[in-house]
Amino acid sequence: MSGSGRLMISLALFASLLVCVNAHFNYKEALTKSIIFLEAQRSGKLPPHPRPPWRGDSALQDGKTVGVDLVGGYYDAGDNVKYGLPMAFTVTTLAWAAYFYKAELTSAGEMKNVLDGIKWGTDYFLKASTGNNRLFVQVGDPVSDHECWMRPENMKSSRKVLEINQNCPGTEIAAETAAALAASSIVFRDVDKTYSRNLLHSAKKLFQFANEHRGTYNGECPFYCSYSGYHDELLWGATWLYIATRRPIYLKYIQDESTTAIVSEFSWDLKFAGAQILLSQLYWEGQKEFQTFQRQADGYICQVFPESPYHQAFITPGGLLHFRDGANAQYVTSTAFLFSVYSDLLARHRMQVTCGDKHFTSVQLMAFAKRQMDYLLGDNPIKRSMMVGFGNNPPLQAHHRGASVPVMAPTEDVNCGMSFVYWYNTNKPNPNELTGAILGGPDKQDRFIDSRTNSSYTEPCTYVNSVAIGVLAKLAK
Repeated sequence: MSGSGRLMISLALFASLLVCVNAHFNYKEALTKSIIFLEAQRSGKLPPHPRPPWRGDSALQDGKTVGVDLVGGYYDAGDNVKYGLPMAFTVTTLAWAAYFYKAELTSAGEMKNVLDGIKWGTDYFLKASTGNNRLFVQVGDPVSDHECWMRPENMKSSRKVLEINQNCPGTEIAAETAAALAASSIVFRDVDKTYSRNLLHSAKKLFQFANEHRGTYNGECPFYCSYSGYHDELLWGATWLYIATRRPIYLKYIQDESTTAIVSEFSWDLKFAGAQILLSQLYWEGQKEFQTFQRQADGYICQVFPESPYHQAFITPGGLLHFRDGANAQYVTSTAFLFSVYSDLLARHRMQVTCGDKHFTSVQLMAFAKRQMDYLLGDNPIKRSMMVGFGNNPPLQAHHRGASVPVMAPTEDVNCGMSFVYWYNTNKPNPNELTGAILGGPDKQDRFIDSRTNSSYTEPCTYVNSVAIGVLAKLAK
């Protein structure tokens, strides 16, 4: 190759590097819009003047068939079913963001909106867990729901209710809901002490139920099957309860009874890494009995960080983490959040992560977290944002009933068969902007198809955004 050819290639690589290093976005705008998406997922009686102006009241009779008020909560994604496991994980991680990044969220002017979002979920969980050893875990029938492409305000599909109890246990869902309530109790302690105590009381009861009546509940399959078992949720729940109470009963469970493992994923199904990072914070604050968990947190970093000799996570040619096709963005935002939190802990305690013969600093971890978020916001090979209503060339066809169906009178009756003709199988932008939704995202080759019929690319989920809020708050400083 000629010298001029080598020079041109070098300049091109340098220019590409500059784009990566200098990529900058309005993170405060992204933060605000991420929260607005969660508001678009609310079920029940909405407050006046919702920020997504096309949303209205929905599912106001939920729970009536079983004599319980189950109005409220969140729809998980682009459909109109309320699933307990992902909803609880959404609330737990949102509360973690409020707990760890309180100063950053307050500075950004978003703390009240985050607290409102948490409370929308915890109010529902309190109603769903009024009895002993009983928790209502799902409202809606996914089969009938998927037979009709209709906004929640006009849906006519079944609102059947599923529950777990001592005869039909569901340790994962009970323990995750306990985690959500315990984490939220910490956040509300200085805001509303009575409400905080109520949350903590329910969290304790649910954890006891989860631990004493063990069993995996598959009622939410095939959409939210527990592939990882329930030991991670028990450790996760016990960790949040210990942070909230400092009671020996939860310390004993963590030390003597829990199961733990080094993993490379943090998600609605797998919580080990989250618990390990929480316990690492306590370890560095003086509780040396948590050293094993701190080492496992390092192990998580080593399995994910691309420069580690032990890394296992796949990185696309454009630099995006890719775990699975279908809502892969959830793993991107959850990884970015954990790396952001761990980076702050390393900096606070002047520590590094050691992976074999390599050492990584807090700055390197945060740079990786930022790189992942920047990719989703538009610094990627196709130069387009994965967040609706944000950045360059954002998606227009989110796989989402409420966003893709025009606003109509609540009493209007729609033929379910024709609903797919009118609003699903059309190559038109959604009439309602699903502001702030981070969609499923590109495939392993950085390809993205903006089509609502390709749900693996375009479906949003609450738990994609909930774990993005903390890291966006940090970046917005």
